[in-house]
Amino acid sequence: MKNLYIKICCILLLVLCSCSEEKFAGETYGSIEGKVVSAIDFKPLANVKVFSSPNSSIVFTDEEGKFSIPNVKVGDYSFEAQKDGYVSKFEAATINEGQATTVVFELKLSTSNNKTPSTPVLVSPTDNAVNQALELALSWTATDPEKDALTYTITLRKENSSDVVTYKDIAETSFTIKELTYSTKYIWQVAAYDGINEPVLSAIGSFTTGSFVNSRFLFVRKINDNNVIFSGNELGAEVQITNSGTNSWRPRKSNEAGKVAFIRSSGAQNHIYTMNADGTDIFKVTSAVPIAGFNSDFLNFSWNASGSQIIYPYFDKLYRINKDGSGLTMIYETSNGKFISECDWSKDGTKIALKTNDATGYNVELYVINTSGAVVNQIASGDPGAAGGLNFTVDGKNIIYTKDVSGFQGANYRQLDTRVFQYILSSKVVVEIVSGKPSGTLDLDARYSPNEAELIFTNTSNDGLSVKNIIRYTPSSDSSGALRTILFANASMPDWE
Repeated sequence: MKNLYIKICCILLLVLCSCSEEKFAGETYGSIEGKVVSAIDFKPLANVKVFSSPNSSIVFTDEEGKFSIPNVKVGDYSFEAQKDGYVSKFEAATINEGQATTVVFELKLSTSNNKTPSTPVLVSPTDNAVNQALELALSWTATDPEKDALTYTITLRKENSSDVVTYKDIAETSFTIKELTYSTKYIWQVAAYDGINEPVLSAIGSFTTGSFVNSRFLFVRKINDNNVIFSGNELGAEVQITNSGTNSWRPRKSNEAGKVAFIRSSGAQNHIYTMNADGTDIFKVTSAVPIAGFNSDFLNFSWNASGSQIIYPYFDKLYRINKDGSGLTMIYETSNGKFISECDWSKDGTKIALKTNDATGYNVELYVINTSGAVVNQIASGDPGAAGGLNFTVDGKNIIYTKDVSGFQGANYRQLDTRVFQYILSSKVVVEIVSGKPSGTLDLDARYSPNEAELIFTNTSNDGLSVKNIIRYTPSSDSSGALRTILFANASMPDWE
């Protein structure tokens, strides 16, 4: 009997052990961890409720947006993240035995109760304003009932044009538009966005820019690291006519062509371009052969009298090209390999004045050739120091140029005492024609006035660092009565047509 009792107890124990193993065999566990962030800026969100279906523990994210749920039974789940003011987000996850599954929730702000910004009101310029500047500050007002941070988008287009320019992510209620064009009607509109609702559009506004006054003076001014071309009048008023984002210099106007030619950087090369007097209709004239030589700041080119052709240097060669870019022809080559840096074409088309120099800018020669390339006048040769700024009189009988009389020759092409001279072709006489130059300064890039009664040139300190000013010079029979007037400050490379 006792043995029977022992046998029964053993059988019951085996049954109980067997049942215990079946109960826990499928209940293996893993864990889940992750992070909750804003869908707008991906910043972590704290105190977000995270739980699953089927049910698991309920947890909340910490200050770093992180959460962790341990001891989750193995299986497939749908985890949910909830926070007031945000749209709930679901993420599917599979829990594996002994492993941590990672999920990331990106919560969007709820728009169910958020109100839209007020409609932006355009303030300046007033609707249909005229004679507006080419650099114009636009302003408007807008508010948000819940003090949400607003950003703005401006759309701008020219009337009768489908091309739209968009300025995005503006944080203030004002924005300055630059480099508009003359005599143009613009249409503009502002959109306010609170980061939650759809952008709210203002009414459509318009304004018209002022007309261009065709001034007789052209000059160059440095803006940041670029040369920029300006136009100015007798009273010193000025307007910018080339883009400050490009490097453009040495303007030369042809009234006959109705164009301004200039040099502009194009990749690693410099090329000659033309444009209208107001800076529109820019056209690249040169292509196969760029303008090149010693120091691009000292390169010069010339129109012919009719405005149909341009001559320009390319190292030791001189080229002629039609203003439409056709007809490229080499017309002269130096016999000694010197670089041609400057040229000027007489109005009658029979003579060309040239400045040549070595690779350092020195060993200068100034001379005049005829259409056959023969030298007809040797103005200067072998003199030490820098020289340049060639310009014929209308009748082709005289030439002005500048020369550093100090004879200094430095590695950085610094000049010490540069003055303006006139060469008379018939007599081969050289005369200094500008007086009153302050000591320690340079007179550079001299040009005759259209009536040749005055001169215009750049004056600057010989330190190579100081500001440059364009001087209008009126001579007098008595040198003490000559008048030097600053016409444009902080400017160089003048032209007067």
